[in-house]
Amino acid sequence: MIQLEEIHKSFGDTHVLRGVSLSIERGEVVCIIGPSGSGKSTLLRCVNYLEQPEKGRILIDGQNVYRDVVGGKIKNYPMRQITATRQKVGMVFQQFNLFPHLSALQNVMEAPVQVKRMKRADAEHKARSLLADVGLADKADQYPEELSGGQQQRVAIARALAMEPDVMLFDEATSALDPELVGEVLEIMRQLAVEGMTMVVVTHEMGFARQVADRVIFMDHGMIVEEGPPQAIFETPREERTRDFLRLVQAA
Repeated sequence: MIQLEEIHKSFGDTHVLRGVSLSIERGEVVCIIGPSGSGKSTLLRCVNYLEQPEKGRILIDGQNVYRDVVGGKIKNYPMRQITATRQKVGMVFQQFNLFPHLSALQNVMEAPVQVKRMKRADAEHKARSLLADVGLADKADQYPEELSGGQQQRVAIARALAMEPDVMLFDEATSALDPELVGEVLEIMRQLAVEGMTMVVVTHEMGFARQVADRVIFMDHGMIVEEGPPQAIFETPREERTRDFLRLVQAA
């Protein structure tokens, strides 16, 4: 469903992604692990074009997206086309990024109304259903400041799902939460996996990656060092760098 080919991304003199290639199948749950600064989040942000790689191609459903190379020069696709592609790719960030002046219900309704031109009554019905799915039916009229961090992140997940994406990207979705709130967000993510949602998850939650992922990818210094089924990565990693990282994580 998603194919990345030789993705390179730099920030100034820092080469953050060094030729990353990766294929993700429809319905697959892929967890990306690795130390801070390894390029995990940047890779995720390239998938929905929040960051623009200097080199490489991104394909979704077999179609080249965002841009192409014409006559040796990069040519961006029209913004309308880029926006249409992004609608297929939902993303949940470390920070919840909810609109503080809108209720939980209004936050979930906003994009379907503004972007998809959905009728408000239809958008409200859908938003209430999604809030119920994430266990927040009784919080629809509350504002972000009235919600816990875990509740805000669940609203953010409902908001992303309201656009009916083909794939969900999670960028350390639990890292800003108090430990006791992490479980409620991970449970929603587990349920999405059970329902067959294609998911790419950057995470430091090793238990979640071990239990839920179809495939685990270990990144370091902007490259994929090792990938495989969770059992192989966590129990019998081939690469010394992977073993060192997991030893440090388990000791923490």
